[in-house]
Amino acid sequence: MASTDDDRRPKYQRIADNLRAAIESGEYGPGDRLPGENDLMATYGVARMTARQALGVLRDEGVAEARRGAGVFVRAFRPLRRRGIQRLAQQQWGNGRSIWSADIENRRLDVDQVTVSEEAAPDRVSTVLDLAEDDTVCVRRRRFVLDGKPVLLGTSYLPTSLVEGSAITQEDTGEGGTYARLTELGYKPVHFREEIRSRMPSKDEAHRLSMSAGTPVILVCRTAFTDEGRPVELNEMTLDAASYILEYDFDA
Repeated sequence: MASTDDDRRPKYQRIADNLRAAIESGEYGPGDRLPGENDLMATYGVARMTARQALGVLRDEGVAEARRGAGVFVRAFRPLRRRGIQRLAQQQWGNGRSIWSADIENRRLDVDQVTVSEEAAPDRVSTVLDLAEDDTVCVRRRRFVLDGKPVLLGTSYLPTSLVEGSAITQEDTGEGGTYARLTELGYKPVHFREEIRSRMPSKDEAHRLSMSAGTPVILVCRTAFTDEGRPVELNEMTLDAASYILEYDFDA
């Protein structure tokens, strides 16, 4: 019989595919221990390195996680569904709700690291926000933790001349967040542009997001504009790719 494309795949990949299928079918649920290296060696008749590579594939995909001295387990964390359009609707922040409330349902979200400072604008930020050479920006840096798992690092840049003296320069911006405060200041965001790309994380990013080795990050760069087309915020976000599903729901 002629070999199929799947038959020609490396053994470790085929084993990983079988384990992934078992996870997706519910044979192994969140938090369950997967067969160990010895089990896979006996079941598939492969060398230890092949079994180790198979489990490594699932770890790198974020499907499984290793626990020192205990084995490899199905990842218990449920990915966050980021609703890219609904979360930015005015009915979210305009009614005092966080844009995150469109994503998290009844799950617990914490912002456990917040710093706010006035800084010189990096060139890329100055260009996007159309700043003069000596203009500074209010920089808001946050880390978001969902169900105890760090999932996102966010850095927002806003022209100091727009937000100076407002709640935006405080750690807690109040109900509705930054966009509600911008509206009160007369700079209501009505249009958003997001650019998305992906890369491997830096060492610091991987540490701060508690990421498994081999997992990439998703970079989302969002610019908020007023009705007159003035850019009022640049938000650079770094997402743990294994923790997110990006959803865009819109009419034709």
